[in-house]
Amino acid sequence: MTRRTSLIVLGLLTVVLNLVLAWLDGRLKAIGGPSILGLELAGSLGQVEEIQAEWGGHGEYLARTSLWIDFGFMASYGAFFALAGIATREFAGRHRLRRLAALGALAPACAVGAALFDAVENTLWLLALGGHVGEPAPPIATACAVVKFVLIALAILYALAGLVAWLRFRRP
Repeated sequence: MTRRTSLIVLGLLTVVLNLVLAWLDGRLKAIGGPSILGLELAGSLGQVEEIQAEWGGHGEYLARTSLWIDFGFMASYGAFFALAGIATREFAGRHRLRRLAALGALAPACAVGAALFDAVENTLWLLALGGHVGEPAPPIATACAVVKFVLIALAILYALAGLVAWLRFRRP
């Protein structure tokens, strides 16, 4: 499979999984509790318990389903943005865009790192929702979520910078 084909397949998979997760998130909000983001930023066992009470059994089921589907999403977005980062770095090198090429040394790692922090975060939330971990888990999971958001934002910004550079060079 070519890199272009891989990017298309991973991009489509990322979009589809994101739509499924957004749909589940909408269902969580409709129940009356917070979205999955509310759980991700809960920060304490007490807040997790409050969220569980607001969601009820069905909401907790939806949250668990969302967390499990998110494992596929993190694999697809991690691979997509890592591959996009590599492609951007190579493009920048070929076109003597030194700063963009230099940033490309870190951008793919940011995408992979985001997915890894997401995996740790989801594992901790699944354990917390099941009552299998105590107080250190929610603050650690929330810290993982914050790091994940920063890393994926950096990877996305790098890919967008690459897209802008590519579009500028494609102009007649």
